[in-house]
Amino acid sequence: MIAADSSSLIALLSGGVGDDVTILDQTLADHLLVLPPVVLTELLSDPRLPKAVAESLQSLPIMEIQDGYWERAGMLRAQVLSKGRKARLADTLIAQACLDHDMPIIVRDRDFRIFAAFSGLRLLPT
Repeated sequence: MIAADSSSLIALLSGGVGDDVTILDQTLADHLLVLPPVVLTELLSDPRLPKAVAESLQSLPIMEIQDGYWERAGMLRAQVLSKGRKARLADTLIAQACLDHDMPIIVRDRDFRIFAAFSGLRLLPT
């Protein structure tokens, strides 16, 4: 199973190109995509999102939140912030969900690199 960030999903849905879109397209075709809950929330927050796209997104498997998730996410964010680096809350929550499931994530957003450096989060493309 492979997760995806909203940035790559938005690129795919808008006809964008890139290594992340190629990997995401194949992941969808192979039925391997699992969404972190925060990614689904981000995508469904777009008031212009077509209903059919929203329904398709809601049909995808969602990662389950594991016991201690919120505490681990807080500690992960504190670790990154203590090094003087930026750690957006949504990105932290997405990264922690992937770490908890030992799942790589398809990203376009460079902000996830810091989580890879500090926690071993696996990013695609590499």
